[in-house]
Parts: sequence; C-alpha cells; structure tokens
Amino acid sequence: MDFNMKKLASDAGVFFSRAVQFTEEKLGQAEKTELDAHFESLLAKADCTKNWTEKILHQTEVLLQPNPSVRVEEFLYEKLDRKVPSRVTNGELLAQYMVEAANDFGPGTPYGKTLLKVGETQKRLGGAERDFMHSASINFLNPLRNFLEGDWRTITKERRILENRRLDLDACKARLKKAKAAEAKASAVPDFQETRPRNYILSASASALWSDEVEKAEHELRVAQTEFDRQAELTRLLLEGISSTHVNHLRCLHQFVESQATYYAQGYQYMLDLQKQLGSSKGEIFPGTFVGNAESTSPPPATTSPTTVAATIPVVATVGRAPNPATAVEGALNLNDVKPPASGTRKARVLYDYEAADSSELALLADEMITVYSLPGMDPDWLIGERGNQKGKVPVTYLELLS
Repeated sequence: MDFNMKKLASDAGVFFSRAVQFTEEKLGQAEKTELDAHFESLLAKADCTKNWTEKILHQTEVLLQPNPSVRVEEFLYEKLDRKVPSRVTNGELLAQYMVEAANDFGPGTPYGKTLLKVGETQKRLGGAERDFMHSASINFLNPLRNFLEGDWRTITKERRILENRRLDLDACKARLKKAKAAEAKASAVPDFQETRPRNYILSASASALWSDEVEKAEHELRVAQTEFDRQAELTRLLLEGISSTHVNHLRCLHQFVESQATYYAQGYQYMLDLQKQLGSSKGEIFPGTFVGNAESTSPPPATTSPTTVAATIPVVATVGRAPNPATAVEGALNLNDVKPPASGTRKARVLYDYEAADSSELALLADEMITVYSLPGMDPDWLIGERGNQKGKVPVTYLELLS
C-alpha cells in the first residue's frame, strides 16, 4: 500500500509539472522542441484519415441500418462478443404481410393473385438487400472499424508517448540552461579584498556544486534526446503506414461499390419482371382496358447521366423483352407508306440506348439526334422516329424533345 501511495504521489507530481510546462509553452514562457515539417505533414494526414474514416463508417452504418435503436443493439452484441440475432428485412416483412393478406382474401381472386406476385418480388428484394448488407459489412465496414480500433489506437498511444518524451526533453533542456546560468554566476571572480574570506570559500564550493549539476543535467539531456529520437522514429514509421491504409480502404471501397451495383441491378431486374407479370395479367383482370407498355417507364429519370445509364441499365432492360401489346395499332401500319406531317416534326435527343423489339421499331443510340412526329391514333407513349433513310417507332421516355 505504501508503494502504491508513493507511485500515486509521483505520478501526480509528474502530471502537475507537465501541466505547468504546457501552460508556459502556450504563454510563450518556455521553449518547445518542434518536429520537422515532414513529420507534421504525416500527423495532419493521419488526423484527417481518422476523422473522415469515422464519418464514413458512421454514415455507412446509417445507410445499411437506418434504425438507431437496432444499431445500438448490434453494437452492444459486438462488444459483448455475442452473435447478432438474425432479423428479417423490411422487404421480407412486407412480403410476409402480403402473402398472409392474399391467403385471407383468397389466393384465387385477382387481388389475392397480385398480392402473391408482389409479395414474392418483395421477398426477393429483401433477400438481395440482406446479401448487400452482409457483403458491405464484411468488405467495407469491418476494415474501417479495424483501422480505428487497431492501427489508430496504436498510433495514438505512440503519439502520446512521443509527447511525453518531448516534454521530458524540454524539461532537461530547461534544467541544463538554469544549471549553466547558476554555474556562471557562482564561478564569477570573487572580490579578493573581501574582509570576510569565508565568502570566497563558499563561492568556490558553490561553483563546484553547480559544475556537478551541469554534468548531471547534460547526461540527462543526452538520455532524453536519445529516447525522444527513438520514439519519433517509431511514430514516423507508423504514420507512414497511413498510405498503405488508404490503399486498403480504396480496395474495400471498390468492393462496396460492386456489391451495391449488384444489389441495385437485382432490384431493377426483379421489378422489371414483376411489371411484365402484372402487365400480362392486367388485360385478364380489366379486359376492356388498354394495357400500356410496361417497359416504357422503366428507364431512370432524364436527370440521370446518360453515359452511366447506357453502360448499365439497358443491358438488364433488354433481357427477355416481351412483345409490346400497346403497339398493335401502329404495327399494322406500313412504315414505308408513312409520310411525316407538313408541320409538327421535332428534333429529339436520345437519352439511352434502345434495342428495337421488332422491325417496326427504330433502334436508338444514346446522345444521337433524330426527327420525330406523331400520327393520329398512335399511343401517346410512342412516336415515329427518322434517322436518314431509317424509320420506326421509338418510345417517348427514351427521348428529350427539343423545341
């Protein structure tokens, strides 16, 4: 117990002396050993990496799990080293409700059939979401979290030790400076006319004592400088490893984007299939109603980058294209006999690539310019497009009409 009290008192004394030293440095009353510019640059880069990694990690967690209470619960499970319980996604829960509702309403009724179809698609969407969350957690969240809880903690610890070594070094420098000043004062030539020779003897004794104090302070300074240099080199090596951390996080970011792109592509394909199913059954449920083209609304809004959409979505959209019942009227026309009206033709810019379903349609390439016009009795979702000697029906949603 006595040993612990002594250690506690010693630690308190060190803490107090360093607090005083910090205050004097802030007030400009004490000298401070400065690190070189490269080292300061490494420190700034490390702090920037830590701060942005924390923000990206937190916001990705919010993206994957918007419910804050669930995030807190999962965090507690991880800290307790227990397995996080499996939960159904919102899509899977919606699918469950739809299937149960269909069974109550009657799976043979039109509403019940549709509920079953939509519920099955929601279940598939929920499964895709679960796979995306799992992949993102393993390939992206875990590496970021491991950096903050592993490498960054080590860097923080070594930086703290380096700061203590710097304070010790500066304290030794100040001690040596005071000892040399006292030695110089004590070794000043005494007044030999002094009536009391005892003062001369005391002065010589004090000079010898301060000379020993200077030697001791110089030795402590050499030791402190060695420890500081060794710790600075160790900390520098750790800070230079931040560049490798960036490379690792870059690879993880690519994996995150790939898994997210796969998730959205699956969702788009599932919904496209559902639209086709509902479109084919709509004519049976409402026999007197004209059924529109289910694919005409499938492209994303026109504000989306045409380059990005052309590189991804049309590949999925053209898989298993079903015949378009909405174009039966126009299909009966002979396009070679169709003449553009005297007035009413317009220029249009193509937003996305479009693959013609049959010979009556005109294939389109993103960003090209064509001439379009409408014919009496045509579906308003379609226009006649002309490109040189080529002519055919084109969907309006793939075009930006120009004045």
